[in-house]
Amino acid sequence: MRRFRIIFWLIILFVISLALFLSIARGATNIDPVNYWAWGDVPGWIDFYNANTVNVRGDRIEGYASSSLGDVSLDCATTRIGNICATSNYGVCNGPGPHNAGGNCPSGDGSGNLTGWGWNDTLGWISFNCDQSSQGGANTCANSNYKAWVDTNGDLQGYAWNDLVGWISFNCNNGNCGTSNYKVTTLWQATSTYGYLESSVFDTSVTSGATLNSVIWQGTQPSGTSVDFQISASNSSSGPWSYFGPGGSNVDYYGAECPNAGTANPGAGPNKAICVDKNLTSNYRYLRYKVRLRSNLIGTLTPRINDIILNWSE
Repeated sequence: MRRFRIIFWLIILFVISLALFLSIARGATNIDPVNYWAWGDVPGWIDFYNANTVNVRGDRIEGYASSSLGDVSLDCATTRIGNICATSNYGVCNGPGPHNAGGNCPSGDGSGNLTGWGWNDTLGWISFNCDQSSQGGANTCANSNYKAWVDTNGDLQGYAWNDLVGWISFNCNNGNCGTSNYKVTTLWQATSTYGYLESSVFDTSVTSGATLNSVIWQGTQPSGTSVDFQISASNSSSGPWSYFGPGGSNVDYYGAECPNAGTANPGAGPNKAICVDKNLTSNYRYLRYKVRLRSNLIGTLTPRINDIILNWSE
């Protein structure tokens, strides 16, 4: 067994800001102009669109909705009268809390699972999750298991709770679409950003052809990120170079830890051998790889690769 060690003299570091589905400036809503109604039995319809302030972001929701009982404020930093976080620090986070006085949720992970509180001057606090432990509150899910979340289509689902008026529903899927068809939809959707790098040509010097067995990368992989590979092999230093993953796919990437040669999401991680299909890499003198780096859902974290090691045999 021989090993080629490929050292990146420039550390690969992608810190990519997740773009919204549309490039919407702060202060304009990314709520769908057709589907923007929530419902509560006492406040009636709650309008998330026409105030033109509600934005679902990768770490939080900002702005305020309107109702017959006044604004439903979702973030102390973006109320109708401005930033009041110095007086009352509250907000709805996209993922875990806490919400900080700067109007951000540092632990928000873009998962779509909402935590925290909104506020209405008439009703008081509106809870978006029965488990508010990440926001400094209590976990009451054993007594009443509820939450609100954004699904993969951008539709809000589930319920919020207020002690005076009870449930606030974001989607008629909760049980009454036959009576009234409504929902709140945002153009925001959780997604990752990808970066790619193709290697130079590596000569195994085995004229009869070598067999690539596995790939190992060294570096760091923050939570929610991933690294995986495609391989290209040829008996000519000039190619042609066609990259493939498991089963010869030009779409899938190798990411599973040996002894399996398959996809994985996230990939195996640093310092672990990622096996490739030997029947696709046998009897080739020249090798190349394409490495794919995936950010976390809100684009604030990315893997860093220092070295890549190709393990091959004659």
